Amino acid sequence: MKVENDAVFDGDALHDVAIIGLGPCGAALANLLGQQGLKVLVIEKEADIYRLPRAIHFDGECMRAFQAMGIADDLYPDLFVSPGMKFVDAAGRVLIDYSRPQDLGPQGWHPSYRFHQPQLEEVLRKRLGDHANVAVRLRHDLFAIEPQDDRVVLRVEDMRSGRLLKTAARYVVGCDGARSLVRRFMGTELDDMHSHERWLVLDVLLHGERPDLGDHSIQYCDPARPATYVRGVGNRRRWELMLMPGDDPVAMVRPETVWPLLSRWVAPHEATLERPAVYTFHSVVARGWRRDRLLIAGDAAHQTPPFMGQGMCAGIRDAFNLAWKLAAVLKGQLPSDLLDTYESERSPHVREFIETAVRLGGVIQATDPEVARERDARMAASPLVIKTPQPALGPGWHAGGAVAGRVAPQPLLDDGRRFDDGLGDRFALVATPEALRTCPAQASERLVLREAGDGAVKQWLRDAGCEALLLRPDRHIAATAAQATDIPTLLRRYVAGEGAA
Repeated sequence: MKVENDAVFDGDALHDVAIIGLGPCGAALANLLGQQGLKVLVIEKEADIYRLPRAIHFDGECMRAFQAMGIADDLYPDLFVSPGMKFVDAAGRVLIDYSRPQDLGPQGWHPSYRFHQPQLEEVLRKRLGDHANVAVRLRHDLFAIEPQDDRVVLRVEDMRSGRLLKTAARYVVGCDGARSLVRRFMGTELDDMHSHERWLVLDVLLHGERPDLGDHSIQYCDPARPATYVRGVGNRRRWELMLMPGDDPVAMVRPETVWPLLSRWVAPHEATLERPAVYTFHSVVARGWRRDRLLIAGDAAHQTPPFMGQGMCAGIRDAFNLAWKLAAVLKGQLPSDLLDTYESERSPHVREFIETAVRLGGVIQATDPEVARERDARMAASPLVIKTPQPALGPGWHAGGAVAGRVAPQPLLDDGRRFDDGLGDRFALVATPEALRTCPAQASERLVLREAGDGAVKQWLRDAGCEALLLRPDRHIAATAAQATDIPTLLRRYVAGEGAA
C-alpha cells in the first residue's frame, strides 16, 4: 500500500476511483480495480485493522472472488472447512438441517469456510501493496463530497494533524458501513425488512481441545433464551445469545454475567473471553445504490441478520460485480449506464439472501413458549433440510433465462487446474472447437477464448444446451449461443456494448 506522501491530495490530483472504507468490501474492491491498472485512492479513518473477531464465515463463491484477486492460496491454510449448521429445540431435537458438503463444490472450492477477519484483512492489505497504482490513506476522514460534471471533489481531514485536504475522483464508492456518509450524501433511503433484534456476541479462546462442542454451528431454538454456537478457526469459538426483556445491555457484557450464561458449554478456567459485545441484527436494503458518480457497496447498501452467515459475502459479491463495470466504463470500453446494472442485478440477489435469513431468524427467535411448542412438534417430526439459495442476478448486463445471469460453475480441468486460472479480468468465450473457429479474428483482443476440450467443460456446455457461452469478469454467465452463428451477435451486444439488454 502506498502511504508515504500526500501527493494524492495535490490540487490537480484526479483518481479514477476513490473508495471510502478499507474493510473487507473496500479492500476487495481496491484490489480488483488495482489489478486492472486504475488509479485508486482508499480513505480509511482508522489507524489499523480492528484486531478482534467480527465476520466469521464466507462461502465458495467468495473464495472464487479471492482467487480472482490472487489471494486464495494465501488464505487457505488459515481456514476451516465448515460442515454447516443445525437448528435444534430446547430438548436437542433437530428442526432444520443445513449441513454443507465437505467436498469441493460447483465453485471449485468448498461451499463453506470459517475464518478470522483480521487475518483476511491482513492478506487483502498485503495484496494491495502489489498495486503501485493504489494509494491508501489511513487516519483520514471524509467530511464533504462535492459532485461535479466530470468528477467528485472530496474534502478530507488528516486525523493525525487536523489538516484539511482536498482531492478528486471520477467515481466514489462508499464501502463505509451501516452508517455510511456516502449513502447520506446520496440521499438514499433504506427498505426495512422488519427484523431488528439485539444479541450478545461472545468470542472466546479455548485453552484446550473441546471436540464435544462439535464442528457444526448450532442454533438453539430455546424460547427461554435463543442462542447460537459457532466453531471458528483454531481454538476460537463464538456464542451469540439473544437479549430478553429486562436485560441490561451494559451489564450483559460484564464477565460476572457472561460466564453464567456460558456455563452449559464452557467454564472460565477452560477459555479466555476475547470479546463481549451487544449487536442489533438489522435487515435493510438501500433504495438507490448509485447517484451519478457516487455508489455504495457492502453494509452501506444492505445489512442482514447473521443466520446464514452471508453479511460479508454480500459485500464481496458487490465488489466483484462493480469492479469490472467501473473498469470497463473508465476505460471507455462500455457505456456509463452499465453502472446502473450494478443495483438492478445485485439488489434482488441480496434481498433473497436477507429474506431467507429473516425467515430462519423467525424460527430461532420465537420466545413465546406456546408458539415454540407448536413449532417443535411440527418441525421435529419432519426436520427441514435446506440449501443455500442460488438466485440469479436481477435484470442487467446478461440475457436472462435458465442459464444467463447465474454464477458459472468452475470445473476442475483434466490437468487439475481450476477453470478460472488464467482468465484475469476479461470476458471469456467458452465454446466447442467447431464454434470457436467461427469467432471473429479480432475477438481475442477483448476477451479470452477457451476451447471446451476438457471433459468437465464439455459437460458444462452440454448441461447448458449450447455451443458457446460468454462468461463475464465476475464469473457470471452473460449469454449463451445455441449455435455458432449466434456468437458474433452475442459479442457485439455484451463485449462491445451495442444494445445490451
